[in-house]
Amino acid sequence: MNPIEWVEQGLVPDIIARAGMRRLIRSRLQAPESVDQERRSEAFARFLGELRASPIAVNTADANVQHYEVPAAFFHRHLGPCLKYSCCLYPTGRESLAEAEQQMLALYAERAGLKDGMRIMDLGCGWGSLSLWLAARYPGSEIVGLSNSHGQREFIMGQAAERGLKNLNIITGDVVTFDCPAEGIAGGFDRVMSIEMFEHMKNYGLLLNKISRWLRPEGKLFVHIFAHKLLAYHYEVQDENDWMTQYFFLGGTMPSEHLFAHFQDDLKIARQWWVSGRHYEKTSNHWLAGMDAARDQIMPIFEQAYGGPKQARIWFNRWRMFYMAVAEFFGLDGGNEWGVGHYLFEKR
Repeated sequence: MNPIEWVEQGLVPDIIARAGMRRLIRSRLQAPESVDQERRSEAFARFLGELRASPIAVNTADANVQHYEVPAAFFHRHLGPCLKYSCCLYPTGRESLAEAEQQMLALYAERAGLKDGMRIMDLGCGWGSLSLWLAARYPGSEIVGLSNSHGQREFIMGQAAERGLKNLNIITGDVVTFDCPAEGIAGGFDRVMSIEMFEHMKNYGLLLNKISRWLRPEGKLFVHIFAHKLLAYHYEVQDENDWMTQYFFLGGTMPSEHLFAHFQDDLKIARQWWVSGRHYEKTSNHWLAGMDAARDQIMPIFEQAYGGPKQARIWFNRWRMFYMAVAEFFGLDGGNEWGVGHYLFEKR
């Protein structure tokens, strides 16, 4: 077995696994195209060309299976009460996961300039953390969520019914082919919000052009996306070290902080912010702790989802590896390499 397989079998202590992950992470930062500015500039130009020659997204079905068609019960056992499957916010560093979820959701509202009565789309709504929060916070608003998972739609609409929220509608569709009007949903949104969905996209020019047509003349797009401060790259399976891509992020993109500055034909950046990677480090460590605490409840779920006890053990450890790797990526060098970008776009 190779070292990654040892970790998958649960044979490596976390402290050693995390040290190995940091070594692999630093190897990317030490690659020639990372440390040499001329080579980095040339690599970035090639990357931009590849994005512009791509469809809006690739491997969307794989991403859906890897994350969003995993049984909801798994996420219920270890995410926070809002089921926010994205970076949370820890202003003091002492917040619980539940508090950090609320802090980040409130920050979105502040930075997007939300007001009651607005018509708001949650693009790539996940398990509904933002959609349900918006519907409760702004009872005079119409909230529309787009998910590519039927299971997520059923869950969110069930939660809305339990909470008596009448101003929320979730539709199922792939952003590559979806357009407004569709399924009785007209265009004309005051805000489109997208939280950790753009990482699954490729041709941002085509995507932003599409979103621009859904916005009212004064409408704006708010995006939360993880990023590196300088490097932009595809998630590709090149060797056995690319296990995160293979099992969790096939077809994904790691943008750089200023990547979207090159895609402003239809929407322009009005404001952008940077959120330290330490917040994602804390978020992922909280998820990992939740998984470990709920192991006895999660294992039967995995046995059914992945085909028996042996695969359940491997996948439990793979998910642990994923959360450890996320924590190590974003916590590297005090959270100053990878972090989260917030962007507010307006129409040209």
